[in-house]
Amino acid sequence: MTAYDLALLSERLRQRTASAPDEGATAAVAILLRAPTEGREAEVLLIERAVRAGDPWSGHMAFPGGRRDPRDADARATAMRETVEEVGIDLAAHATFLTRLDDVPVIVRAHGENFRVAPFVFALDRDVSPTLNHEVAATLWTPVGPLARGERSGVYPFRWEGKDHALPCYRLDARAVWGLTYVMFQGLFEAVRG
Repeated sequence: MTAYDLALLSERLRQRTASAPDEGATAAVAILLRAPTEGREAEVLLIERAVRAGDPWSGHMAFPGGRRDPRDADARATAMRETVEEVGIDLAAHATFLTRLDDVPVIVRAHGENFRVAPFVFALDRDVSPTLNHEVAATLWTPVGPLARGERSGVYPFRWEGKDHALPCYRLDARAVWGLTYVMFQGLFEAVRG
């Protein structure tokens, strides 16, 4: 696939059968796609998480999302609620659900936590302006195509337990998308390529 327009992405993702059951995910994110403001390729929304003490993803580029609340009917409800809370976008009113990607296992060694994140993909029906809460420092819409084709690939230097690591990432000017969000992008691209 060379052109990543919204109609083609939506069609491919709608045809996909999600392999992950709804059980077990204790967190969820929403991957929001929209028609481009310029050019031909769909854009995806990223948030820059606010810097907060004790948050292992503080300052990272991510998708809107968070932990499941006992009041959430299911993991998709978690992704939708978190999106409203973090960026003020009501997916029930402004988006079409496309698919659920495979859950991503997460290990937070510093906190001794293991859990799974369920990524859900939505296509916005119309352009909406994000309204950020205290957990989000900024938002960024970026074209999907350059990421999927590897045009924005790079290496993120990361130091863990006294050792230097070079992790794969996407470079978005001064920002880097790496770690958990990078893994979710890989799942999105695998689903699109079928």
